[in-house]
Amino acid sequence: MRGRPRWLAVLAVVAIAAIVCAFTVRRATTPALLVAQLSGSTLPADGFSSTQLTIRTANGGELRDVHVEIETPHGVAIDSLSVAGATATVSLRSGVISGDSKLRVTAAGDAPKEIALVMTPDYGDAVGDGTPDFLRLHDPADRLAFRQWFTLLAESQYYRAKPVPEIDDCAALVRFAYREALREHDAAWALAMALPAPSAAGDIRQYQYPYTPLGSALFSVRGDRFVADDLHDGAFAEFADAETLWRRNTFLVGRSLDRARPGDLLFFRQDRAARMPFHAMIFLGRSQVEPGSEQFVVYHTGPTLHRANHGRAGDPGPNGSAPGEIKRVPVAELLNYPDPRWRPLASNPAFLGVYRWNILRGGE
Repeated sequence: MRGRPRWLAVLAVVAIAAIVCAFTVRRATTPALLVAQLSGSTLPADGFSSTQLTIRTANGGELRDVHVEIETPHGVAIDSLSVAGATATVSLRSGVISGDSKLRVTAAGDAPKEIALVMTPDYGDAVGDGTPDFLRLHDPADRLAFRQWFTLLAESQYYRAKPVPEIDDCAALVRFAYREALREHDAAWALAMALPAPSAAGDIRQYQYPYTPLGSALFSVRGDRFVADDLHDGAFAEFADAETLWRRNTFLVGRSLDRARPGDLLFFRQDRAARMPFHAMIFLGRSQVEPGSEQFVVYHTGPTLHRANHGRAGDPGPNGSAPGEIKRVPVAELLNYPDPRWRPLASNPAFLGVYRWNILRGGE
């Protein structure tokens, strides 16, 4: 330091110390970068394929308050999220709508990270019955939830002074309960439905109506094996009559009621009723509204010839011009119905059998 003032040396030391201190503070206060890696960045939009997202910090620090937000709803779902020290693991399941699904990952003290998961279209029809695989409910919990919602919604209309306006025949009751079973059942929906009893079921997780590639067109109305063009060429519709539900949206499980499970349909064909020969009843099993072990079916009679005479032998189904009504009938009573044409027995040629929804096919 000879020839230089001592204060210059002191100043240099102080300056160096300040720089080091500032760098240290900046490093301590700057959010760490998150590293997010997918085991597979592309999934088919089939509703059940999965991938794993691994999250950690670039500096190896411990993760706290980890959250993963899906910025494109209905494209992908989070099945689980676990954190162990410096690593978080997220199990992701594909939705049924194709496209890029954006995920935003955050953690306390760390800079957010965005990542994209690509969902490719899946137009398979493994059974070849015209129902796309993305509509089939693959999870047993989803299939049970559908049965519980479908039967509760159908039975609930029996307790209303007037059913919802759209329900004017047997097929309309079936369509209503089917569609509403597949919705998200939030507080606003529950208030509008005014169900007579709460449901024990959770929501279906694979998808919620109408958020599928088919939108509001739930029912197959023509064609055989599903192909991609069916999304846009009128092969699916919001409306389907009883015959179309029978032919294209359900499959036979037997002609004995012993094969029936809650949510299955009983189909009849009464050729004397030339205008509306096909009729559907919903097998409820036990009531979800009233306690007891008795089993029931529920159906809308459709237009009836003489409302005052409804319920007499030969008049439980669609035969005329009056509005008709919703009936809930014990299975034991139906098996011994005065008019044998309405008995669900294999010996009755008018009884087509017990049918199950195509979306439940392949898993039961």
